[in-house]
Amino acid sequence: MTDHRTSAIWLTAAQCAKRTGLTVRALRIYEAAGLLSPRRTEKNWRLYGAQDLARLTEILTLKRLGLTLEQISRLLTGQATDLERVLSVQASALQEQMARVQQSLTLIDSMQTKMASGEILSTDDLLALAKDQSMTDTTCETIAWRRYEQMRPRTERAIDRRFYADYTGHYQLDTVVFTIRHHDGRLFSRVTGQVELELFAEEVDRFFYRAVPAQISFIRNAEGLVTALTLHQGGHEETAERVETGAAASLEERLAERVREKRPIENSRLLLEELVRQYERGEPDYARMAPPLAAIAREQAEIIQGELQRLGSIQEISFRTVTDDGWDVYDVSFEHGRQEWSVSLAGDGRFNGILFRRAP
Repeated sequence: MTDHRTSAIWLTAAQCAKRTGLTVRALRIYEAAGLLSPRRTEKNWRLYGAQDLARLTEILTLKRLGLTLEQISRLLTGQATDLERVLSVQASALQEQMARVQQSLTLIDSMQTKMASGEILSTDDLLALAKDQSMTDTTCETIAWRRYEQMRPRTERAIDRRFYADYTGHYQLDTVVFTIRHHDGRLFSRVTGQVELELFAEEVDRFFYRAVPAQISFIRNAEGLVTALTLHQGGHEETAERVETGAAASLEERLAERVREKRPIENSRLLLEELVRQYERGEPDYARMAPPLAAIAREQAEIIQGELQRLGSIQEISFRTVTDDGWDVYDVSFEHGRQEWSVSLAGDGRFNGILFRRAP
């Protein structure tokens, strides 16, 4: 039925259930949980409009990601519907599934080709196949849900500022250090080579940034002492262990020295060249990337490969500089253009950051 005063389409409960593939009972349950607030007619009939359908989309997306109704209720109560965020989460999950399906098909096609030519599959081939078959889409859905949760609006809450002294210190995450300090009733966080940002309390031991969609939670041991922090960002969670001031200072100094001397990480040029050639072949090795980067790389694989196809074959790679936060920057010349590639390597030699842009 149509509300001529607003030119909006309104659906009865039965119509809404039929068009969405749900039941009227499910709509009632969502309403009882405080997730839906349908309009009521004079005869007390429920009417569902555009905002209700948008919220329903949000609820169903989160249910698909494995959340319980209680969890969804805690997350969405008091929050405006954000369809752009919902669609972004759905697109992210589907793109990763597509990338993994394509990777599996490529693996199977390679093995079929070997067998057709009379070759015997090696142990490594069979191990790769077994590993591929053991993987499910749980990981990508978990990442999508975390990303959704991390991007939601946060509300600052007042906590006892005396807790801030518990958090102050240094926490090492691979090759960088989080330095936490408090001053004048405020808490600040700085990552090696980056600017300092203020943290805002969501509850005791849980804080969020306003400058970026990320949060930090502090971890206590059985005695109540803060021994680590967890960074929640980009759908991932990474834990940094507390370290002494001397260890943090040593790491900072090593980076500062490398920046001053403009000294790239050993083998970063060769690793970058191999990475570019992998993308040219359409076979990026995600195992050589840290998990957060691999997830993003899978989502953007088609874009990266399309750009490299446009540029043609690689011609030359020349080192330019080291950024203040430790990224090695290279000029990469291709057959039909030039780009600037910046890479960051984790302590185990895997890429944990890759950026490229048109060369300045």
